[in-house]
Amino acid sequence: MRLPVLLLQKVCYNVGERARKVRAKETRKDMFIIVGLGNPGKDYVNTRHNIGFDVIDLLADKNNISVLEKKHKAIIGKGIVAGQKVILAKPCTYMNLSGESVRELIDYYKVDEESELIIISDDISLEPGNIRVRKKGSAGGHNGLKSIIQHLGHSDFMRVKMGVGEKPKGYDLADWVLGHFSKEDRTSMDDAAKRAVDAIERMILGDVDGAMNTYNTKTTQKS
Repeated sequence: MRLPVLLLQKVCYNVGERARKVRAKETRKDMFIIVGLGNPGKDYVNTRHNIGFDVIDLLADKNNISVLEKKHKAIIGKGIVAGQKVILAKPCTYMNLSGESVRELIDYYKVDEESELIIISDDISLEPGNIRVRKKGSAGGHNGLKSIIQHLGHSDFMRVKMGVGEKPKGYDLADWVLGHFSKEDRTSMDDAAKRAVDAIERMILGDVDGAMNTYNTKTTQKS
């Protein structure tokens, strides 16, 4: 028995639509934890080491999320980004102990560390204005990432690295990362923060490779 053409088309459409919804459900996550690294307190506002906090603030502003609740050794906010539930967090532990806060967040919200956690940090190996999306990787000498790797027991978590520039010759590293951006570099970092937010939204939607291909490109060159 042959089905009428219109009925057959309707059946095929319904089957395809159900399959699409199943695939979408499978790729959706329960919740993402997005952590921007930095140091608490007014003395550290707008420093190179606190660019992770800046990206969280921009992401929160764009999505109308209030990041004010003190919990899990962090200031956190709950909301929706790119259609997914998220926790935005700025650890209050100081940079070198960031892993303590991340561990508490992971344990409480039961997210998958490899696919539902995104860390935002500064990176002195990248020029100001450049960002780099990674699925995993080493700490690269960054004490905040070292602490997170230590508390998680692995380095298989997504991250967005924000270039802050290499320290000048003879400069102390701590003084450099705790220093403020020049006016020119601050402008570059504000643009980079916007692109980081866009990259994070794509990562949340499951397109990490697309985010890497789009945003892991040099946008500035030091003269």
